[in-house]
Order: sequence, then structure tokens, then C-alpha cells
Amino acid sequence: MSALSNLKLIAAKKPKQLSPVAARRGKMVKRLHEQLELAKAKQAGTVYAPTQPRTVKDEETGETKTVQVPKRIKEWWFVADNGKTCVSLRYGAKVISLGAKGVTAVELATAADLVPVLETLRQAVLGGELDAQLEAVSGAVKAGLKK
Repeated sequence: MSALSNLKLIAAKKPKQLSPVAARRGKMVKRLHEQLELAKAKQAGTVYAPTQPRTVKDEETGETKTVQVPKRIKEWWFVADNGKTCVSLRYGAKVISLGAKGVTAVELATAADLVPVLETLRQAVLGGELDAQLEAVSGAVKAGLKK
């Protein structure tokens, strides 16, 4: 018996590009992962400092080179007027509505609930529960770029 007979073989093609829905989900999941790592580092009392490549021109030689610089990540959580910690989702600079009109944040019972809430939001994005909101805010971001 051959080894290939144990596998399920199909005729499939790799898609040339991601669908817009999958691309938006991927972008949001990536940003939520950064927020999760930032929250875990804050709770542990450490610093989360991811780096990103940046191309710079050397003043003396005039040649360009790529260097790693720290990436600036803003926290998506804040303390509301009532003293409770709240988390809002962002797509670019826009805040995403989380259901009913005007609902833009999740209130936490304690600050320790931040990581589980961010993980729940990540699962909601992966499950497609926020696709309509992501599409709406993505359209608003694109419209702002065309002005």
C-alpha cells in the first residue's frame, strides 16, 4: 500500500489574493494580537516593544539601508468617567461600533479582565461576528483617503 493512498488528494488552486473580508479580519486580528501582548506585558510589569523595518538614508555615505525601529502601539483601553476600564476596537483611527448604534466599548468589571476580553473579541473577529462593522468602517476610512 502506498503512502499517498492514505491521504485525501484533491485538485485545488491557491487563490491569487485574499478576499476583502479575509483581509480586514486578518488586519484586525493582527492588531488585537498586539493589544493582547501589550496588555499581558503591562500586567506583568514588563515592556512590549515590537520593531518594524524602516528605510533610512545615511547622511555621510548617502546610501539607504533598512533598520529596525520600535513600533508605536497605542492602548485601546481607557478608564471611563465612572472609574471602570473600557476597551474599544479600532480600525485605523476609527472606532468600531460593537452592536447597537452608539455602543463602541466594552466595560470591564476589573482591570484584570482585560486579557480575556481581548481574546474574546479576537474570537469574535475570527468567527466573522464583526464583518459588517469592519466593512462599514473600512468604507469610511477609504472615503476619507479619497478627499
